[in-house]
Parts: sequence; structure tokens; C-alpha cells
Amino acid sequence: MAIFLDSSSKVIVQGITGSEGRKHTARMLNAGTRIVGGTNPKKAGQTVDFDVVPIGPGSAQAGPVEVPVFGTVQDAKDATGADVSVIFVPPAFTKAAVIEAVDAGMRLVVIITEGIPVADTAEFRSYAEKKGVQLIGPNCPGIITPGQSNVGITPPDITGPGRIGLVSKSGTLTYQMMYELSDIGFSTCIGIGGDPIVGTTHIDALRAFEEDPDTDLIVMIGEIGGDAEERAAEFIKANVTKPVVGYVAGFTAPEGKTMGHAGAIVSGSAGTAQAKKEALEAVGVRVGKTPTETANLAREILNG
Repeated sequence: MAIFLDSSSKVIVQGITGSEGRKHTARMLNAGTRIVGGTNPKKAGQTVDFDVVPIGPGSAQAGPVEVPVFGTVQDAKDATGADVSVIFVPPAFTKAAVIEAVDAGMRLVVIITEGIPVADTAEFRSYAEKKGVQLIGPNCPGIITPGQSNVGITPPDITGPGRIGLVSKSGTLTYQMMYELSDIGFSTCIGIGGDPIVGTTHIDALRAFEEDPDTDLIVMIGEIGGDAEERAAEFIKANVTKPVVGYVAGFTAPEGKTMGHAGAIVSGSAGTAQAKKEALEAVGVRVGKTPTETANLAREILNG
């Protein structure tokens, strides 16, 4: 089982002919993702050629693959039955790309692009929510269900399928936790992105993992700034029966300073790693001080 993404998902790449789109399409194909098309209004009717070299635990078939290019997402969906889109277009064009994917009826839209104006994100997130479309991102590594499908830029060869669900604000920490717990493996790993507004929240992922019968434990990685982790703690208390292990990046960050893409200024105790740790521990979440300690806590729980 998995959440949001599995081996039946048919994926199109918006921006497939650009350097980033082409590079990561190759990696997704190598991981066994069913890439059925891409879009570029100026290159409709063309194909993009790839030489698939299987990596990771997926079911990729080695050899040449031709991916058709369509003028619009609607054209791609009509021709291929695609239900997932991943976006590799510049920030200035991302809002239009997301709205186009939503209007075409994509079930899931993964937005890798960083540097998108917050006002644009707020607008397309609200639009997608009204239409019932799940967004992941922006400014994120995407989502991977090991052995089945990988949509985004997550390395597919650092872990395999297993019993842990992972949701993380940080891309790098997503990868590290996948590696740290590769002996157990993951049902699905989601990098939700660290921007102030994101499509999929910790709570969305926690709800989905709680409902997934093959996810036995959830690892949640947060960062300093904002109150997403505190809100997640409230949700866990009321709705999550499975064990949750947490990690909050930023224990050594100075107060009053904006750090990276944490999305907010740390002021007083609100938004600090310690405050988030205490909020999570108050609802029964075990929180590690380092990624390795967090992985060991998860391993201890699963191994009884």
C-alpha cells in the first residue's frame, strides 16, 4: 500500500523539454515511474528520447523510451489517461502551470519549482483545494513510493519498500532519514517543502498514513519557524493511533534570525525547535535531537 502515489499512477512532466525536466524525467523513468507524456506548447507532436538504466528497487525496463510531448495538460490526459503531473517550469510560469493541471483534472500535482511568490502559491493552492486536487510543494523534492513510483527529485536508490511513512519539510533530511532507516524501508516518503504556504501539510500526510493499513509507524520531520508542527501535534492527539517519531531541525539556530527556508522568523519561544519538541512530546510523539537518534527511536518502536 501507499499514499497518493503507486505503480498504477500515470505521470506527465510539465516542462519536460527543459534541462531540469529532461534530467529528472530520466531519473524518474530509471526508478520505474510510468511517465506517459510531457508538455511544451511550442513542441507539441515531438518526442523526448531517453535510455532507461534501472536504479533502485523499482520495475524499470532497460532500453530506449520515447516520451511524447503535448501542447497542453488536457491533451496529454486525453491521449494517455494521466492522473499525476509534476512541474519543472520557471517560477514566473508556475501558477499558470498548476492551474492548467488542476483544470485538466489531474488527481495529484507535484510542484518542484522553488522561488515562487507566496501570493501565487496562495492563489493556486486555494484553487486546487476548491477543485479537490492534491498538491505537493512547491519548493520540494516530491513524493516516492519505493519500488512503485517516484515523482520529483528524490534519489530512488537509498531505500526500499517497507512499513514506515515519512513526511518532511526538508528535502535533504528526507533523504537522510530514508537512508538511516533503509534497513526497514518505507511505504511512502513525502517532502512537503519549506515555503510558508504548501499544498500538502504535515496534517494531510499524517491523516493519509493513519488510514494506510501498511504503514505501521510515521516519521515526521519539521523545522523551526511557524506553527505547523504544533498544529500537527494537536491533530496527532485527536486523530492518530499509530506511533509517531519526530525530528525538528534547528536546535542550534539563534533566536530572532530567519534560517533558510524555515518560512518564518523565530521570536521568543514560539517557533523554536525546543517549543516544537515539547508540543510533540506532550502528545506522545518521541522526538530525536538528531536524525540518527530519531531513526533509532523508530527502529526501537518497530522492533518492540
